Amino acid sequence: MKKVFVLSGFWLLAAAALAQPGRPAAASLATNQVQIATGRLAGATLASGIHTFKGIPYAAPPVGPRRWQAPQPAQPWQNVRPATQFGPRAMQLPLFGDMNFRSNGVSEDCLYLNVWTGAKAASEKRPVLVYFYGGGFVAGDGSEPRYDGEALAKRGIVAVTVNYRLGAFGFLAHPELTKESPHHASGNYGLLDQQAALRWVRQNIAAFGGDPAHITIGGESAGSWSVSAQMAAPGSKDLIKGAITESGSLLGLQPLPTLAQGEETGVAFGTAVGAASLAALRALPAQQVLEASGKPGAPRFSPVVDGYFLPRQPAEIFAAGQQARVPLLVGWNSQEMTYQMVLGPAAPTLDNYRAALQKLYGDRAPEALKQYPAASDAEVEPAANNLAGDRFIAYSTWKLADAQLQTGGQPVYRYLYARPRPAMTPEMGNATANLAGGVTRGTGAAAPAPPAKGAVHSAEIEYALGNLPTNKVFAWTPDDYKLSEVMQGYFANFIKTGNPNGPGLPTWPAARPQGGQVQRLDVTTQAEPDQTRARYLFLEQAAK
Repeated sequence: MKKVFVLSGFWLLAAAALAQPGRPAAASLATNQVQIATGRLAGATLASGIHTFKGIPYAAPPVGPRRWQAPQPAQPWQNVRPATQFGPRAMQLPLFGDMNFRSNGVSEDCLYLNVWTGAKAASEKRPVLVYFYGGGFVAGDGSEPRYDGEALAKRGIVAVTVNYRLGAFGFLAHPELTKESPHHASGNYGLLDQQAALRWVRQNIAAFGGDPAHITIGGESAGSWSVSAQMAAPGSKDLIKGAITESGSLLGLQPLPTLAQGEETGVAFGTAVGAASLAALRALPAQQVLEASGKPGAPRFSPVVDGYFLPRQPAEIFAAGQQARVPLLVGWNSQEMTYQMVLGPAAPTLDNYRAALQKLYGDRAPEALKQYPAASDAEVEPAANNLAGDRFIAYSTWKLADAQLQTGGQPVYRYLYARPRPAMTPEMGNATANLAGGVTRGTGAAAPAPPAKGAVHSAEIEYALGNLPTNKVFAWTPDDYKLSEVMQGYFANFIKTGNPNGPGLPTWPAARPQGGQVQRLDVTTQAEPDQTRARYLFLEQAAK
């Protein structure tokens, strides 16, 4: 009750102040101004008529003593705050060639979000999408053009992108951090940032014409892992109406580290950087922490079962039906990873493939070959691609879908995204397309890279969010724009109703626990029988 009283008092004071003579006119979307709990914002209007509000602080800067603490409330401001520039991105190294940023630099002070809305009035109550970026929990930013919210806003959605802490800053656990925590937990600060952003959206999105009771969360790769985490987290699951997961979840073949394991990793990291105590770690310059975390042999920081944000393994939470019981749109791409993950530098021959399966699965190698069959050298590459993609990320996504089907009590819509990217533009010269959309530029007269044989990891993002024109690497064709229209329609319908189906779109049947269908997203989009369950069950059993 106290919290409600304080918030109500703030709004009464704000309303009284705005009513005084000589005060500025009331905030209005028509004038690109909104009044939120912490103050007034001034955004901008795009040529399309969509209003944008960028760089909004949803929490206090996690610097100084707030480094490695749960996010704290943002402080109010007195004057109208400009919201026309993306805030700084989280501390990160330049790791992925497909990431292009519009943010103003890198900083520990990174807890900002961005809003796109086509609403004319705050009373409209449009459905909301909160989207978390990918990047392996070590890179990414809400300013990336592929996540831009304008296209979905034109379809009646209030779109939000969120920055959250990454790497050592977002996921370091440590015994001293656990001791100082009122919840006796540490790590997962990046996930707690996302949770704080969801609470901010619940409290403030009505000012942008959004419906605080109709929030869908979405994301790809680490963003998809994040969605699964928020679905499992007791403090988040009641904030959301639906979930979209593209390639990934925390329900993987291996369990998440325990808090004790995370603390051990954190202590080892501190020792490696000459910081034997938490105080010494907090005293280190942010750039030094970042560079140390990127050195060869440095630990990889990731979510842990901390006993608070995640009280148990996510798979256990879903098995018990204690997750967010909401509709789920979930899927992955046809070539999430390449055969080299299975074969290493060896050529894709049948002998090498069998040897790799023997090394991976021992006595169960014949079963593996049955589930990922190859009877000739020509069949090795696609079979090994499937196995590599499943081990990398597809299994965990399938497991999330299957678990939600078993215990979620709401519809699940599963897709396989299968459209290979088109050729690169002539301006790219003899560049080679990388796994996640970046390029490596060659030197001299090299043969052009062979076209992709499947849809690589992250390839669907620009299609689904309507941002093909922002990616200047590829020569998009009418077929690409056709598929993008279909995917945008599916996503918008799902965000609005919990069901992707709608007029003019190929019918997408809901998934079933066994013997159901999966929607193949390609130039010709259609439902197909799901014939993959046996191979995922094999991977699950082989991992035990």
